[in-house]
Amino acid sequence: MGTHDSGISRRYFLMGTAATVGGLASASKAVAGENPSPSAPKTRRVSPNEKLNIAGIGVGGQGGRDLDNLRGENVVALCDVDDAHAAPVYERYPDAKRYRDFRVMLEQQKDIDAVVIGTPDHLHAVVAMTAIQLGKHVYCEKPLTHSIYEARALAKAAREAKVATQMGNQGQASDESRILCELIWDGAIGNVREIHGWCNRNPSISPRGMARPAGESPVPSTLDWDLWLGPAPFRPYVEGAYLPFIWRGWWDFGTGVLGDIGCHNFAAIFKALNLGHPTSVEATSTAAQSPPEVNNESAPIASIVHYEFPAVGDRPAVTLTWWDGGLMPHRPEELEPDRKFGGGDGMLYIGDKGKMLNHQLIPDSRAKEYGPPPKKLPRSPGHGVEWINACKGGEPAGSNFDVAGPLTEVVLLGNIAIRTGKKLLWDGPNMTVTNVPEANEYINPAYREGWSLGV
Repeated sequence: MGTHDSGISRRYFLMGTAATVGGLASASKAVAGENPSPSAPKTRRVSPNEKLNIAGIGVGGQGGRDLDNLRGENVVALCDVDDAHAAPVYERYPDAKRYRDFRVMLEQQKDIDAVVIGTPDHLHAVVAMTAIQLGKHVYCEKPLTHSIYEARALAKAAREAKVATQMGNQGQASDESRILCELIWDGAIGNVREIHGWCNRNPSISPRGMARPAGESPVPSTLDWDLWLGPAPFRPYVEGAYLPFIWRGWWDFGTGVLGDIGCHNFAAIFKALNLGHPTSVEATSTAAQSPPEVNNESAPIASIVHYEFPAVGDRPAVTLTWWDGGLMPHRPEELEPDRKFGGGDGMLYIGDKGKMLNHQLIPDSRAKEYGPPPKKLPRSPGHGVEWINACKGGEPAGSNFDVAGPLTEVVLLGNIAIRTGKKLLWDGPNMTVTNVPEANEYINPAYREGWSLGV
C-alpha cells in the first residue's frame, strides 16, 4: 500500500503543531462525555471483547517492537518519516495504511482508537499531545518527553482527557519490581537511606561526547528530514551522524544514558518510596574536560548525578545517585567475592538494616534466611496488556502518565545538572530552579518555528 501524502489542512496543522488551549479543553470534554459540539473529538468506547484499532508512529525501531507485543489488537495504520528503516515493519503489517506525517494520519484516518509512539525523544510530546487532544489513548516510549515542561503538560492533558496512557518502561510490570516494593515495605533493609543506579552503556552503542559534524549530505529520497527534525532546531542532514539510532546522544534529539535508562531503573523505587520531587541535584561529568562545542551538542561520555529527596511522613530523607560511562558506586561489602558487580545496568539499595542488589537481599544467605516477603501487590498481566486493559475501561496502567510524568521530570532534571555543572536547588511544584537562573532555560526549550505543544 502506498504512502498517504495528500495535503494537510490548516486546521489540523494548527492542532498538531500550534494547538490552542481551547482545543485541548474541547477534547477533554468530549472524552468525558460532555460533547460541546458535533465536531469535537470522541474516544470510542471499546469493550473488553473488542479489538482496539492501533496506529504506530515512529515504527522503525522500538516502536515496531512495541506493536509486535500488541498483535492481539488491530494495527490499522503505520507512520514513519524513514521508509527504509520502517520497511520491515511495513512488511509485517501489510494491511495497515502508511503515512509519513502523523498529523495527516490522525486527521484522515478516523478509525484509530490508540497510538503507539516510538519516535526519537524530541518528538514524543508533540505527537502524544496531538493524539490526546483528539481523544486517543497513548502508549509512548521512554523517556516520556524531552523536557520537564512537556512531561508536566502531558500528564495534565491525559488526566483531563481521561485517556489511557502508558510509558514504555517495560520492567515496571515485572514480578521483580513488585518484589522490590514488597521487601522494602516489609522492612527487609529498614529505612532506605541511599539508592544507586548505573548503566555502563558503551559509547560505540550509544555515542556521546561529540561535536556537531561539519558539512552536509544529500537527504535520501526515503527520508523526510524536516519532519524528522520536528520541533528541534534545524541542522543539515549528515549521513551516519543522527540516524537511525545515534540521535540518543545529541541533546537536541535525545537525553543521553540517564534519559534512556533512568526511567527503567528508577521506576520501582519511585513507587516503593513515593519519592516525589527532589530538593536538589548536582552532577559531575566528563563534560568538564570537553570544549563548549561538545558540551552544548551531546551528552558526556560519563557522569555522576546526585539527587537529594526530603523526608516525607515516616520516610526519612533519601539520596539517589546515578552513575554511567563505566563509573560505579563502591562494591558493597555484603556481596560475595565471587559475584559480579558492575557491567550492564543495575540498582543498589542501602538501608539502615541491610542492602539489596537489584531486587535481592545480599548476601545470598540473607535472602534465603528472609524468604519471600508478604505479597501485597497483584502481579501484572504484562506491560502492554496493562495498557490495552486500561484502554478498554480497566484499571490505569502501572506507568500511566500520572506516574511516568513525575518520574521523567526527575530524570530530565539530572540532565540539566549535567549541562550546567552546578548544584541546582529545585522547587518541584513550581517547576523552577531557584538558585541558578540560567538552568531554567532547559526546563522548556523553545521549539522550531511552526511547532508548539499547544498548551
